[in-house]
Amino acid sequence: MKHGQNNICYNFFATLANPTRLAILETLYSGPMNVSGLAETLDQEQSMISQNIKILESCSFIESERRGKEKFIFLNREIIEPLFMLVEKHYEVNCGSLKECPLGYSFNPKTL
Repeated sequence: MKHGQNNICYNFFATLANPTRLAILETLYSGPMNVSGLAETLDQEQSMISQNIKILESCSFIESERRGKEKFIFLNREIIEPLFMLVEKHYEVNCGSLKECPLGYSFNPKTL
């Protein structure tokens, strides 16, 4: 790792460590949605979804497009697909035989 990458890695993973942001990325994996659709699907307030969309967009994990009065959000698949594939591969190789994560986390690879 290059010198100074620590802060870059920390910010990258800190952005993804939020359950709402991960849920947004998972939901968008099946296709673009508008903000109100995301809020309804995730059973969250629209303002909460919008705040998290801004963060994800600032890191280029997602992109948006205006269609009339609505803002549609879609994944930056160039970044997210390899990342999800890496996580799934890690799970299969290192965690698949575990009934339970030693750190107490539960896994559901079907959602990746």
